[in-house]
Amino acid sequence: MKYILVTGGVISGIGKGIIASSVGLILKSCGLHVTAIKIDPYINIDAGTFSPYEHVVPHITDAIQEWVVKQAKISVDDDGVEPQVCVIELGGTVGDIESMPFIEAFRQFQFKVKRDNFCNIHVSLVPQPSATGEQKTKPTQNSVRELRGLGLSPDLIMCRCATPLENAVKEKISMFCHVEPTQVICVADVSSIYRVPLLLEEQGVVGYICQRLDLPIEMRARKMLTKWKEMSDRSDRLLEHVSIALVGKYTKFSDSYASVIKALEHSALAINHKLEIKFIDSADLEPNTLQEEPVKYHEAWQKLCSADGVLVPGGFGVRGTEGKIQAISWARKKKKPFLGVCLGMQLAVCEFARNVLGWQDANSTEFHPESKHPVVIDMPEHNPGQMGGTMRLGKRRTIFKSNTSILRKLYGDAEYVDERHRHRFEVNPELKHHFEERGFHFVGQDVEGERMEVIELDDHAYFVGVQYHPEFTSRPIKPSPPYFGLLLAAAGKLQSYLQKGCRLSPRDTYSDRSDSSSPDSEIAELKF
Repeated sequence: MKYILVTGGVISGIGKGIIASSVGLILKSCGLHVTAIKIDPYINIDAGTFSPYEHVVPHITDAIQEWVVKQAKISVDDDGVEPQVCVIELGGTVGDIESMPFIEAFRQFQFKVKRDNFCNIHVSLVPQPSATGEQKTKPTQNSVRELRGLGLSPDLIMCRCATPLENAVKEKISMFCHVEPTQVICVADVSSIYRVPLLLEEQGVVGYICQRLDLPIEMRARKMLTKWKEMSDRSDRLLEHVSIALVGKYTKFSDSYASVIKALEHSALAINHKLEIKFIDSADLEPNTLQEEPVKYHEAWQKLCSADGVLVPGGFGVRGTEGKIQAISWARKKKKPFLGVCLGMQLAVCEFARNVLGWQDANSTEFHPESKHPVVIDMPEHNPGQMGGTMRLGKRRTIFKSNTSILRKLYGDAEYVDERHRHRFEVNPELKHHFEERGFHFVGQDVEGERMEVIELDDHAYFVGVQYHPEFTSRPIKPSPPYFGLLLAAAGKLQSYLQKGCRLSPRDTYSDRSDSSSPDSEIAELKF
């Protein structure tokens, strides 16, 4: 097993994740089996209960080194082959107290696995102050010096910069950071993050890593990278636009919905449209805002009404839920394409119960424990007295109960799908028949038929809710079917797509049919 550790310096959010995934992609395109690990220095019984606006203190287990080795060997491919390379992204910034125990763990780890099996990529910043226009190397020098002082020596220094590195700057970094000029890689701002793998490829990153780690690579044309370049080129030439209203609670910080945003981008790119996301704080849609801040209220509703589709993502807590229900009601009545994820699906159930079934107090027991119509309830295994460590987490199977389900067709007419879950409340199964009598169908359920996983509404172009989080498995060359359906419907292409057997026209396709991370799977039309 070969390990590539990606660290970051100077500032947080430097782009370690983009670098790590880009390295994984170009290695995979060489015929290697690649896996990845992301490590964040958080401590809590359940870090998932934190608001995205919060940060917490560090923690590390005694057995992290053994855990890394164990996880790296787990196959992530359909063929079951053990990975050859593991790319490890270490969150945080070198020098922060949060990451110190992890740095020490990997200092020891490099000797345990031996030099030929371990290399370090350090991502740093080369600022360019507008006052002088000169690229400054001192932050990178200091960051590398600190990393070396902690026992790790970078093999590659990835320099984030606004403009391409000047040769003199590259040579200066090389001299004072104790690496060859070829080991200083320029990662300048580009038109799309999808160009980063191509940028690394052009600067010989694959050749260096394969030589440094003695990796067996195949000298052949790499169809995957060719398709990736084609996709990147197309992303710069998009002319048609599609807009999605993202109605959530944490819209002031877009990274709160990073996976959701990427899933939308993947789907928009797949249908050859430029995506515009209209971020709406759900609380701004509520009547209270009309009284207190009428301008904000009307601006929020204007964004919602002008969007081509509506997305209500997951979340916890009562704040803003009534605004989300207002948005869902509008999408249902105006027949606007709608996708509800996790809490978004649960609130769609609440909205339908209130406004169609006439149960005015219908709600989730998370928000109104005394409701006479608890359409969303605690799961039996959930302990209401304790928030942490009580979620239904991980990959679970969803069985489609309808042959005519739109979502089933988008999944390639699959009988079931395995998607990742993260929730502690569920739709009340005892009330299911009341909804289905009125055209609100639970077309996907768990293996036992007790948990409602997918909803669809009759007489609507696309009104879909899923209990799971499909955004976690979306990929640039294989978008998530629920998000893909939302974008197709928002662009007015869903019906023609379904009529063509779930195929896009050749002009609109570049995708890989397989979701495998195995090298160069068959490149074909976008068909799930």
